Amino acid sequence: METDLPPDLQAGLDRMMRGVARTALAQRATAISLAYRSGQGSAQTIRSADDALAYALARLPATFAATAAVLAALHEAAPDFAPRTLLDVGAGPGTASWAATRCFPRLSRIELFDQNEFLRQLAGELLSLSTSDVLRKAAYRHGAARELLDTAAPADLTIAGYFIGEVPDDLLLSTADMLWAKTAGIVVIIEPGTPAGFRRIRKLRSHLIDRQAHVVCPCPHDLDCPLTGDDWCHFAQRLNRSRDHRQAKGASLPFEDEKFSYVALSRHKPAMSADRVLAVPRATKASITTKLCTPDGLVTDVVSRRERDAYRMRRNWRWGDAVSRSLVAVGEGNE
Repeated sequence: METDLPPDLQAGLDRMMRGVARTALAQRATAISLAYRSGQGSAQTIRSADDALAYALARLPATFAATAAVLAALHEAAPDFAPRTLLDVGAGPGTASWAATRCFPRLSRIELFDQNEFLRQLAGELLSLSTSDVLRKAAYRHGAARELLDTAAPADLTIAGYFIGEVPDDLLLSTADMLWAKTAGIVVIIEPGTPAGFRRIRKLRSHLIDRQAHVVCPCPHDLDCPLTGDDWCHFAQRLNRSRDHRQAKGASLPFEDEKFSYVALSRHKPAMSADRVLAVPRATKASITTKLCTPDGLVTDVVSRRERDAYRMRRNWRWGDAVSRSLVAVGEGNE
């Protein structure tokens, strides 16, 4: 799975940053990050072309990596799904559209929605520099997503990436209904991997299941989420940082881990499902312990080192992996 920015997207960003002071961009990026963490949305934080560029420099690599990881999980869970049309709702700089064309090469029509004019302008320039015909021809509509959804044609794949968090609570479920109404195949909703982000995902998941949607991933079932208390379902994707990215983030490490929560819901029940690894497996000299979400609820899978084949298999499991239920037969215990 590739999670680094496509070369033409990176080249487009590099071109846009020519002659721009990196220090000033880094300062803008820091201010934008602080504003987002305080609960402000893009309308309040991105008010100029320079703000949009700073946002893209600081956040685009991470949101692209998370979106690419989600779409890879979707492709693994539904390998026959080959969408031709895409709605990218709350598109921002076009992150989901770029990730989707890499994962789904048969896409032939893309429509993007966002109400932030500066992000739309930045996205338009980046799309125009793409080597992909479908990205260069993509239609980016400026306006409120709910209004634009009213007149949009249904698409095989609908993605709402890092968008639901900016929807007022009293409009959350009706927005979910609008996304679902415009989805002919699968809708994907991605949010930051925080307790608040997961609560939104969980609420929309339950609501759309009541509307006859079926979970494709990450959940292996359409039942109520088994997580309780302060626990929340989220995953992490590691990505490389460029020199400019490190400077924009004020970071020294050459990588970062983007945490995200998500759900993919389909109009058709998946043919197969797999248990999901919900945390980093804990390995000791004696055993490996893995937290799994299964159709039977949460399972703590414990395998002794003496069980060589099972132990060796579990050593390859990673946080977020889908694993076959037939492999979880030894040492399992319900939480």
